[in-house]
Amino acid sequence: MNPQQAATSIGQPNTTAIVFFLAFVGLTLGITYWAARRTKTTSEFFTAGGGVSALQNGFALAGDFMSAASFLGIAGLVALSGFDGLIYSVGWLVGWPVVTFLIAEPLRNLGKYTFADVVAYRLKQTPVRLAAAVGTLTVVSFYLIAQMVGAGNLIRMMFGLSYEAAVLIVGGVMILYVLFGGMIATTWVQIVKAVLLLAGASALALMVLARFSFNPLALFREAVTQYGPEVLAPGKLVSSPLEAVSLGLALMFGTAGLPHILMRFYTVPNAKAARGSVFYATGLIGYFYLVTFILGFGASVLLGRSTITGVDKGGNMAAPLLAEAVGGTPFLGFISAVAFATILAVVAGLTLSGAAALSHDLWTHVVRKGKAPEHEQLRVARLASFGLGILAIILGILFKGQNVAFMVGLAFAIAASANFPALLLSMAWKGFTTRGAVASMLTGALSAVLFIFLSPTVQVEMLGKAEALFPLKNPGLVTMPLAFLVGWVVSLLTPEPEAASRFPEVRHRMHVGAEADTPQPSPTPESASAEPALPSR
Repeated sequence: MNPQQAATSIGQPNTTAIVFFLAFVGLTLGITYWAARRTKTTSEFFTAGGGVSALQNGFALAGDFMSAASFLGIAGLVALSGFDGLIYSVGWLVGWPVVTFLIAEPLRNLGKYTFADVVAYRLKQTPVRLAAAVGTLTVVSFYLIAQMVGAGNLIRMMFGLSYEAAVLIVGGVMILYVLFGGMIATTWVQIVKAVLLLAGASALALMVLARFSFNPLALFREAVTQYGPEVLAPGKLVSSPLEAVSLGLALMFGTAGLPHILMRFYTVPNAKAARGSVFYATGLIGYFYLVTFILGFGASVLLGRSTITGVDKGGNMAAPLLAEAVGGTPFLGFISAVAFATILAVVAGLTLSGAAALSHDLWTHVVRKGKAPEHEQLRVARLASFGLGILAIILGILFKGQNVAFMVGLAFAIAASANFPALLLSMAWKGFTTRGAVASMLTGALSAVLFIFLSPTVQVEMLGKAEALFPLKNPGLVTMPLAFLVGWVVSLLTPEPEAASRFPEVRHRMHVGAEADTPQPSPTPESASAEPALPSR
């Protein structure tokens, strides 16, 4: 056994980790109690009443996006693959300009709780919301499974708990956040988690750089000395250009189709705040991915790849092992607690977006035809949150031991193929019709699931077959253009004059928002000098 591996305390109960974890849970439950007293309406439950500032939402967006896969997975990929490990972080990061320039402002101006509000704005409500719910719930389900299975494995290794106990704890605490605190609690949990994660990762990176006189170039030179110049060159992790393009498309445009990310733009008071929140989030996420680059190279140089793969063959324990090596067992405990908090926060955001699809899209608009009273909407929203939380626990236990990487890839591929094309076409093309939207969303979702099942990830790596029917591991290169094509062709074949006639209204509201259409009272001498009130939504 490697001496470094024998010296690690990962897998043993860690007092520091337990203390930090209990402190985090205590703090966030206190926030949930505070938030529960302010959550009386459906708007407050799903969007915090639109009262979140741009800076707060920027931190919450960053917290939603910086998952355990980002923190632990990318550091591990860089540690084992060098430069190529950055393809995931670069792919995720470059998706944010797409969100900034194409999605954030129109989404805030046209929608209310879900992205289906935007797609269905000038189309027939029932078929569009049914198809959108299929895409949303599929993305949320696979993302939830990945997070819960990852949580069970990581917490088992970090805290010494059983897999089932870890899944039950994560699911139980998450249900409390969402059920009682709604979006207000979820937002503040994300903010606390983002601050802790950025602080922990920064401290770890500084400890690594201190070993190299705070000179990153010295760290990279040592990596070249140990692993050769190819460690700083691309081509090892993703060698096929088609695979690289397909993966990049899914990561980049999948970001613009993730339901829990899109939902956050309804929590701010106006489009300017939506743009501002993306600006803050992009800066925070970009900084975080630069830090993971240091962590990955630091782990490969200071620990050695054999030590990392000796603990976890996927490299997911690279960052915790590095924390123990440079900061001792107490710092390992802090980093472990941060990883636990990261999983909890992401799962809460996912559950809330799934509950919005069930309550707002399916119950309120499909079943009740938009006539459900406020108290009924709120009750259904809480029931949906509770049901999804229980489902997440059950799926997490049922999928124990499964490879979660393909589920994350599937979630991004479905989001990029099912949600993003329909969302963009509904905002940009006058000729988009109800049947075109339904065909695009269903084609994107079903083809992504089918091609992932036929891919080498499932057929060769999981089922042990010699070859796969579909050659690419990620289907984004095929399924995303296919969803655009089907939506375009079906819309041309089934013209919808009424939907086309409302396109100028969509374009107007997309740019100026609903607030500009609301008549404003003439200012009185007293009100002219007063602070302007937030627009009603």
